[in-house]
Amino acid sequence: MSDPKSLDADGPAAVVEPPIISQLGGDGRLNRGGVAWALHQGGRDPFIILVTIYIFMPYVAAVLVGDPVRGQEMISHWDQLIGWIVVVTAPFLGASIDKLGPRKGWLGLIVGLMVPMIAALWFAAPGGGLSLAMVAALVIGARVLFVYAEVLHNSLLIRAAGLEAAHKASGLALSLGNGFSVIALVFTAWAFALPGKVDWAFVPAAPLFGLDPATHEPERVVALMAAALLLLGSIPMFLFTPDAPKTGIPMWKAWADGAAELGRMLKTVRRHRDAVLYLVSRMFFVDGMNGVLIYAGVYAVGVMRWGPLEMLAYGILLSVVAVLGGFVARWMDEGLGPKTALKIEIFITVLGLLALLGMAPDRILFLWSYDAATATPLWDGPVFRHWPDWVFVIISFFNAVFITAQYASSRTLLTRLTPPEQTGAFFGVYALSGVATAWLAPTLVNLGTRLTGTQQGGFATINVLLAIGLAMLFLVRGGGRALR
Repeated sequence: MSDPKSLDADGPAAVVEPPIISQLGGDGRLNRGGVAWALHQGGRDPFIILVTIYIFMPYVAAVLVGDPVRGQEMISHWDQLIGWIVVVTAPFLGASIDKLGPRKGWLGLIVGLMVPMIAALWFAAPGGGLSLAMVAALVIGARVLFVYAEVLHNSLLIRAAGLEAAHKASGLALSLGNGFSVIALVFTAWAFALPGKVDWAFVPAAPLFGLDPATHEPERVVALMAAALLLLGSIPMFLFTPDAPKTGIPMWKAWADGAAELGRMLKTVRRHRDAVLYLVSRMFFVDGMNGVLIYAGVYAVGVMRWGPLEMLAYGILLSVVAVLGGFVARWMDEGLGPKTALKIEIFITVLGLLALLGMAPDRILFLWSYDAATATPLWDGPVFRHWPDWVFVIISFFNAVFITAQYASSRTLLTRLTPPEQTGAFFGVYALSGVATAWLAPTLVNLGTRLTGTQQGGFATINVLLAIGLAMLFLVRGGGRALR
């Protein structure tokens, strides 16, 4: 969901200083270290797709909490805590990395903590497993550590692949993250969800390994899969990716210098009006985009009353379609300019979110009633047999494409608004703006859900963030088709 040609990687330390660039230019070929670096993201991203968005957290809302509305309220509160922790800590980590020196030891510690935390979610069984408080602690801890791992991992990009091949490693990492997630979703559907529900020759007659659907083991097993993929995907990186050299700077001084570096970056950026307006705008719309992704699964389970098999199919389809977002962003950036492209991408997401609010198993786009009991099914397959299901999926297709495109166009736009010699400082603040309001979407969703007593009321508040970000974007000058 980002532009593979961009050399920043969502963290201040991801922007490499000129002396390092001169040492690590490379010859443009993707080497073993770059591939190993990419494999880590391939193993890391399924945690977000399988656990956070499509399978495990919707299961928590619908089964462990027992009420999707209260589940959405509870999960959004957990996300608030994650956002507050991240905004207070992650920027200082990013700004301090280059002074801390080697990163693989820190990454090893984080992966060593994340793997058992994610795997332990397997024990979140109904009626006698982990308590909701324990599930919350594991999910919050793993999500915060995920952000730290991302910052540390991104900061090794240039060292892993060299400047000339960085875009290749970045693109490969994004492809592997999406590809491994799709493979895991397809395997889960084939091995655990479809058996016993369809009479297809290529599907096992019963769930593999004796998993019991009655205790929701097919939903819980994705935690074990995500933990295993994270571990296996990390091993090549620890073996083959070059680490940063020691700096000799004590840890306490590295953190202090990092805080000072953040201050210098903010002073540099504030002298450029349009870039500042854009970064403030982005704080709102990117948080809204993230909110649509994070709550899509919980919303679909509660509003459309989908089960695990529908959610698996939903996750597979959207993960595949989202790949088009990168191509759409490139076409629109080139043809219209990144600012216009970004306006369109946000606006279409607003429309898509409004359309989802008008969907239910017995209603299509607010206006049309639908009776599944009397209507003729569209096909005799195991999922999405009626028009409301497919309209919901098609709307989600558009959201997946244009949210993905937004991540790419937003990076391109910043390069059009900033002086080339100050790219490092601007992308550092760009990364900070991405986490500065990470608590806001969960707060609004939590508030809207509690006040209205509906998932729609909570989900609708995300459009407030998108609308503010879009309105502020109209105040930004520049960012057209011309490079400068």
